[in-house]
This record gives sequence, structure tokens and C-alpha cells, in this order.
Amino acid sequence: MKVSNFDIYQRESRKTWNVIKTDHSIVYPTLGLANEAGEVAGKIKKIFRDRKGQITDADREALKSELGDVLWYLTQICTELDLSLEEVAEANITKLFSRLERGAITGDGDNR
Repeated sequence: MKVSNFDIYQRESRKTWNVIKTDHSIVYPTLGLANEAGEVAGKIKKIFRDRKGQITDADREALKSELGDVLWYLTQICTELDLSLEEVAEANITKLFSRLERGAITGDGDNR
């Protein structure tokens, strides 16, 4: 399909849109996690853009605060899924060491 302007794109893309109910308790913390992770990424970007990667004490404190927010939202998602943070951390480290032992620590894909 040729899209010669954004009006066409907007009209045509709307045909693929569907209302999805978001009245589940996992939605808010998931959106919050994405938002806070974006804030962390934005702060890191500016450190490299503006100060060539030199992290100041003020940056460290600001990142600590944002990472605390990331942790809070992550914890709420785990709670909604009836998972403990310890359980998630153990599964992650097991996965990472398996990849390391198999020489698959780099690359793409969840199941490498």
C-alpha cells in the first residue's frame, strides 16, 4: 500500500486498531515500569550527550531515585504475577550462567 501522506496513514492504520480493556491490575505497574525505565535511559543519554559520559554525584543520586521507581514497579508486577523478586533473580542468574557456560552470552533471542 502506498502511503503518500500521514492523513492516509492515519486513516488506514486505524483499521488495524482495537480497543483493549486495561482494567487489569497489572497494566498500571507495567506502564509505570516502562515510563520509569525511559526516564533512566533519558538521564543516561543526557550524561553521554552533554558530558561525554562523566557521571557526577548528582547524576548518581538522580539515577538512584529513578532506579528505585523502576524497582517499585517491577516489584508490583512480580506481586501481581505471584512471583517473588528472589524467584525472578534466581531464574535470571540461572539463565545467564547457562548462556555463559554454553558460549551464548551474546547474540539475539530469548532461547539461546
